[in-house]
Amino acid sequence: MRNLASPRLRLRQTNPMAQHDRLPPCLRAWATQAALPWSARSLRKHWHKALARTGCQTAALQHLARIEAATLRREAPQVWGPLYPQ
Repeated sequence: MRNLASPRLRLRQTNPMAQHDRLPPCLRAWATQAALPWSARSLRKHWHKALARTGCQTAALQHLARIEAATLRREAPQVWGPLYPQ
């Protein structure tokens, strides 16, 4: 019963699918093609930052793609080994 008071339990008070469904349609479509499993929270955070900076949905989606590519470049050697082609 101790883990019922776990801080991790409180983090999952929201429905992840409902959060995903509230994303803008173009962002949801982009997420279906993404190479990484983005959370709705993370997508929303980066989306709003990119939109504020660029003012354009297409440019914001390109920014998300660049973030994803950088993450893959950084994490690929750790996940698949240093000889994995990038």
